[in-house]
Amino acid sequence: MRRRRWFASMVKPARRFLVGGLCFLAFLALACVGEFDRTPPESSTITILYGGDEWVLGPQADDYPQRLVFLALVRLDENGDPQPRLAESWDHSPDYRTWTIRLRRDVRWHDGVPVTARDVLFSMELWTHPDVLYWTAGPIESSSLPDDYTLTVTFAKPTQRPLDGWSSIYPKHLLEQLDPSGYYVWEFWTQPIGNGSYRYVRHIPKTMIELEANPDYYRGKPRIERVLLKGTGGANALVELLSGNVDAIRGVGEADVLKVAEDPRFRIYRQVNAGWSRGLMWNHRHPLFRDARVRLALTLAIDRREVHRVLNLPEETPLFDGIYTRRQYRRGDLGAAWPYDRERAKQLLVEAGWVDRDVDGVREREDIEASFELLVGVAMRGTFRTYERAAISLQEQLDEVGIRVNLHTLDAGLVGERLRTGEFEASLSIFPHNPRDILRRGLFSEESPNSYVSPELVRLLEAADSKVGPEATDSLYREMREIFRQELPFLFLYPHGWSSVVHRRVRGLHPPHRVNLFSHMEELWLEEEP
Repeated sequence: MRRRRWFASMVKPARRFLVGGLCFLAFLALACVGEFDRTPPESSTITILYGGDEWVLGPQADDYPQRLVFLALVRLDENGDPQPRLAESWDHSPDYRTWTIRLRRDVRWHDGVPVTARDVLFSMELWTHPDVLYWTAGPIESSSLPDDYTLTVTFAKPTQRPLDGWSSIYPKHLLEQLDPSGYYVWEFWTQPIGNGSYRYVRHIPKTMIELEANPDYYRGKPRIERVLLKGTGGANALVELLSGNVDAIRGVGEADVLKVAEDPRFRIYRQVNAGWSRGLMWNHRHPLFRDARVRLALTLAIDRREVHRVLNLPEETPLFDGIYTRRQYRRGDLGAAWPYDRERAKQLLVEAGWVDRDVDGVREREDIEASFELLVGVAMRGTFRTYERAAISLQEQLDEVGIRVNLHTLDAGLVGERLRTGEFEASLSIFPHNPRDILRRGLFSEESPNSYVSPELVRLLEAADSKVGPEATDSLYREMREIFRQELPFLFLYPHGWSSVVHRRVRGLHPPHRVNLFSHMEELWLEEEP
């Protein structure tokens, strides 16, 4: 950006030179710009520091930039309900096994070939291929194509995945001859031909990907003409942003968010992954955590809003004490959370027999001190360590009620190994909300790494994993939520997610749900403030 402004400032004085000098300057401009001679005006280009490489447009990255190039069948709205995209309408059998999907007729691949139901069926069969297994809908039992824009498919088991809003549709005519065993490393992903709002132009390996607005897009050509996805190239992400080299950074650490929070040039948007939460995992073998009254006291003793402020999370970050579906999160159906109540916490600790008899600031019971080691997984981001700020806040708050917390920071991978083997007392951890992920980790069963066993939770999780239909699934989650609220096997702090820092000239993003640059790029525009 600075280079372009410098060049523009040189043009006006250059007019005073002879024609030969002008030609020389033009030669220099061509030499500097090189392959960028197709670059539209600066105001129509957005540069995003993403940190990936040229493979982020393919399935091996399993990431958001794909949404710029490839359409999904639907997109979830703010309530978590599917809205038409490539699919115009759909219906399903009562058992959610047979789906009929009707497509739009005005969508084309970027090479001009119409997108048809054959592409959708090809994509579904590819995802469920034994060499791919990108999709968990299960095997396809039968399928038919009543016409070029209608697909009927029956799965071996009930599924809602055809309308999950995530999986992209791929071009059969370009991929059907490729070997599925090489699916994740097909060169096609580095120069894809998609059907979305932006089309691939070129890339520089491990440095940059250039996309341009699709003039044939069925919803109309996007207002932002060009998108550059830029790799870090070894540079500090925050330096790139502050120097004006990029307009946005996705996946910014909490420490960097704090650095730019007061800078009027930028807005901070919090993107939530509603399938995961961060909180405290208690090891129920520890004498302090065996009693549900103590676990409630620990919950009441912590001001979770203060933890949110320490991490610079948005004020609207919800409080909750159980798991939820993505749909429930978007609708705010999270149930009542235990409030911050330090005095009630102290009372419960006394009722459970934990008293500071020797007046040293730490409670005891039967000569056992009310203390524990808290594992904190760290990831280096410059000189800052993610989540240490939150851990220090937790340590200080529990100290106020007579509980000593000894912080132990480890590499995140080592923390994961300690959790798997049960060699921990407490951990600042990430917790899944998907029944399949919870069951796979053995939580709440006899193999539970934190020794909390709940046959009723296991039963409900198994039922939720096999159920389909939003209402039935939500009902099971509400039952589980009540068990969580009474038993408190974990202490939930906030939904897992990440932050994006975006220049104010980028318009059209609105929290809490319309904050993803890649999902909403076609609806955004650039506007300089006067």
